[in-house]
Amino acid sequence: MALNARLDHRNPLVFDTHELGRRPGALQRLSRSIEAPKDLGIQGVIGVPEGAPVELELRLESVMEGVLVTGTARADAAGECVRCLEPLELALRADFQEMFSYPDADDRGRSKAEPADDAEDDEDRFFIEDGLFDLEPVLRDAVVLALPMQPVCQDDCPGLCSVCGALLADAPDHHHDAVDIRWAALQGLAGSLEDGEKDELSGEASESARAAEKQEK
Repeated sequence: MALNARLDHRNPLVFDTHELGRRPGALQRLSRSIEAPKDLGIQGVIGVPEGAPVELELRLESVMEGVLVTGTARADAAGECVRCLEPLELALRADFQEMFSYPDADDRGRSKAEPADDAEDDEDRFFIEDGLFDLEPVLRDAVVLALPMQPVCQDDCPGLCSVCGALLADAPDHHHDAVDIRWAALQGLAGSLEDGEKDELSGEASESARAAEKQEK
């Protein structure tokens, strides 16, 4: 990631490394509770609701080329079961580790004589800007990796009836009589023939009754 234009120290996901210093081996541990930023998770599937509390535990270690950040984020994620479409919640733990490089050092920690001309070298790197670094992109990547792509409310969730959409967990005996579509037309024809035979029998019975009445007269 290229250098940030300006980082705001008031942003809860921006951290200050001045106290840590640039002496290799220096260590700092931080705990911070923040409100989840917007769209923290897998959009349309599951994620941490905006404004929900996220607990961060960080370990900052000074190394030659920058600051190595190791951390854990904990929060409650909310989403929808992909089988039954019912709301669900799960406890999320996302672990991460990332190097934030000093802008004046190369990937071996040596001071650069001249700024790098090849921007591609910096595309996948995170930088410290004026002693500050932004954890948000790292947190977002870690949360996405920690969340299930297809969340379920329980491992054996039976889902919904494919015919009528009924919630199968509430009706374990729910079923529909299966009809082979290859025989459906014949069944309809058989029904029509049966109805026709009934009509014919009914007509013959009526004629017999009328004939009997004439003979009596």
